[in-house]
Amino acid sequence: MPYVSTAARERLDLGGDPETTGELNYVISTLLGDYVSRKGLSYTSTSEARSACNDAALEFYCRVVRPYEDAKRDEHGDVYPPEILPMGEWLRSQHVHVQSIIP
Repeated sequence: MPYVSTAARERLDLGGDPETTGELNYVISTLLGDYVSRKGLSYTSTSEARSACNDAALEFYCRVVRPYEDAKRDEHGDVYPPEILPMGEWLRSQHVHVQSIIP
């Protein structure tokens, strides 16, 4: 949650780096709140802020989280039995790149 101590807020508001999940949430929430405040509270401004947040989260997942999780799965082994995985996962486990077989 973005409800961090007054001392943390003051440090973050002066450009300090977030050190906890709550502080990171505070910084993101502040950016979103400032954006909506500048644009005016409306369906459009809240939708734009939410969309930007969702898009950033999805991009972070695709570019950072998923490759990290894939590497860890390759390093430690999959927890799911192959028979329940979609064909794309099975192909990946066989080191076949789906993009190379789909025109």
